Amino acid sequence: MPGWLPEAAAAQPYPLVFATVSGAHLYGFPSEDSDVDLRGVHVLPPEEVAGLRQGPGTLSRVWDREGVEVDLVTHDLAKFCGLLLRRNGYVLEQLLSPLVVATSPAHAELAALAPACLTRHHAHHYLGFARTQWRLFERSGELKPLLYTFRVLLTGVHLMRTGEVVADLRELLPYGPPYLAELIEAKRAAEHGAAPVGAEAVSGDVAALTARLERERDASALPERASAEDALHDLVVRTRLGGLTGS
Repeated sequence: MPGWLPEAAAAQPYPLVFATVSGAHLYGFPSEDSDVDLRGVHVLPPEEVAGLRQGPGTLSRVWDREGVEVDLVTHDLAKFCGLLLRRNGYVLEQLLSPLVVATSPAHAELAALAPACLTRHHAHHYLGFARTQWRLFERSGELKPLLYTFRVLLTGVHLMRTGEVVADLRELLPYGPPYLAELIEAKRAAEHGAAPVGAEAVSGDVAALTARLERERDASALPERASAEDALHDLVVRTRLGGLTGS
């Protein structure tokens, strides 16, 4: 990771609860030419929430620095907490990413509340994402969407079984077919390179993992709904009124 990433995150116009690295670097299969996906949470001041003029719920910026493309997206804290209470695996992975660029006490509070946001219905997120990526792989033949297909299915299986969010495909290899490590290694050469296998060669494994995720969802001990709403509401109010240091 470039050493200037904290500086890039700090360029956002509002205070940051956190910024972490997502995308291929988090998923364990970056390429030599991969961009850097920064994701995080900003805090709008009270006057940009309570009045007629509302501040931005989402900020997005893409730029190049030293030959690296940086894609930075942050949500306001209230919007992010609303997403946490839905079956949204993206925001959970961003919150719990070990690749931390910027943090705060409110970040630690959010991470501590993450288990109370998990439900068995998060499986729908991973099943839907897998279907989208598989169709993209069938059309393009690129390795990237194939790895994404396996990654989200395996993340979903592990989540349903353990209640733990693991986004790094390398840590999930025991759940998958034996050739996954070779596909990860092949991805290092190019972000948009062709897959060394065709859809017909891996479709059976994808179908089997899809069926397994559905079974794990049905058998999961995860609850039907999140229980963190009151605590997240309190965190948003305290942080909005007291600032990051007073949260």
